[in-house]
Amino acid sequence: MKIRKAVIPAAGLGTRFLPASKAQPKEMLPIVDKPIIQYVVEEAVASGIEQIIVITGRGKRAIEDHFDRTLELENFLELKGKKRELEQMRKISKLVNICYIRQKEALGLGHAVLTARDLVGKEPFAVLLGDDIIYSRVTCLKQLMKVYNKFKCSVLSIHEVPKEKVFQYGIVDIQKIESNIYRVQDLVEKPSVKEAPSNYAIIGRYILSPEIFDALEETQFDKSGEIQLTNGLKLLHKKQAIYACQFEGTRYDAGEKLGFLKATVELALRQKELGEDFSKYIKGLDIDKIMKS
Repeated sequence: MKIRKAVIPAAGLGTRFLPASKAQPKEMLPIVDKPIIQYVVEEAVASGIEQIIVITGRGKRAIEDHFDRTLELENFLELKGKKRELEQMRKISKLVNICYIRQKEALGLGHAVLTARDLVGKEPFAVLLGDDIIYSRVTCLKQLMKVYNKFKCSVLSIHEVPKEKVFQYGIVDIQKIESNIYRVQDLVEKPSVKEAPSNYAIIGRYILSPEIFDALEETQFDKSGEIQLTNGLKLLHKKQAIYACQFEGTRYDAGEKLGFLKATVELALRQKELGEDFSKYIKGLDIDKIMKS
């Protein structure tokens, strides 16, 4: 069955970006000239997704406004003869069919996914986390779709992380099947270094079978009062196989400040209009002088 729908959880409070995220959604912070969430939506569209379900919360209306039409702005651009900018604005509103569900309480990633149950229905679907921007020749989601089409099971994107950082991620115990494809043996949510079965972390791209919703219904709240998707996957794993794909590409953790800055610099360097001038600027910086001033 073709993967037609994608869920993008975007209801978090963005505390790692305070005070910038106090009055605007973290997902709307710009990387170069586009908000974080637009990169994720564009990846979904480029992968063949036909409908996106965005899980929002209070104070997230700017996300809806961004992907809606802004007739006043379009009229202004048209009157000023700004054809390029006008086309860009119209393209955003035509990207894909998007619907929104409000998560009334921040009860974890698993709970956010569960709220999409009625709209997803009984078909496999994708989940893309806005914190992860992945630059790749073939989209990360397409790479997962290829694995799903072969095994017809849930597929997780994984990435090696330093051992000292395993406590920040869901970690998998895996058995190698092919060059970059693994069968999941076990999953652990944010283990200590000693408890971690590996240093392969689940990164923010998933293809999930609809049975994940039953598993999430059974998943207990953790110590922080949240339903974790990794724990739901652990229950699902008892009933059906789960695979993992070590994707090819560069991943930026735009959910934390250093990753956000790395993404901004590297994506700017890749832009045709900015790359050359920005490269000259960076090469000309006296970094030691700036850091000491």
